[in-house]
Amino acid sequence: MAGTLVIDTLNASTGPLQTNNGMSGIAKAWVFFNGSTNTINGSFNVGSITKNGTGDYTVNFSTAMPNANYSPQLTGGTAATTNLVTAPFILCSSLTSGATTKTTSALRFVYGAVQNPTTLYDQAELNVAIFA
Repeated sequence: MAGTLVIDTLNASTGPLQTNNGMSGIAKAWVFFNGSTNTINGSFNVGSITKNGTGDYTVNFSTAMPNANYSPQLTGGTAATTNLVTAPFILCSSLTSGATTKTTSALRFVYGAVQNPTTLYDQAELNVAIFA
């Protein structure tokens, strides 16, 4: 029997369809936001962004990841205030004292100069995608 099955919405209150959207290999969360104004321009499974300080952000998930072994993909533009090469970094304790890197409910990262990652900058366009 040949044919096409079209499903507009597939979800469940518990189990893998709740947190994994029934498919592997797709982003489990993503967000496009302005790091200067802390404004979310578009997102999926992101409840909010916390601005911890200049160039220091936490992405808070609406539905937690199954574990903290997910793969975050981070991109951002060039910081307007500098001619340095800049990039987003997963936050580690050497950059900010006592900070955590990844949890099932949130991801904290910074945006700074590659040459000196302790110098942080706000960035108008930041993108985060989470694969779990």
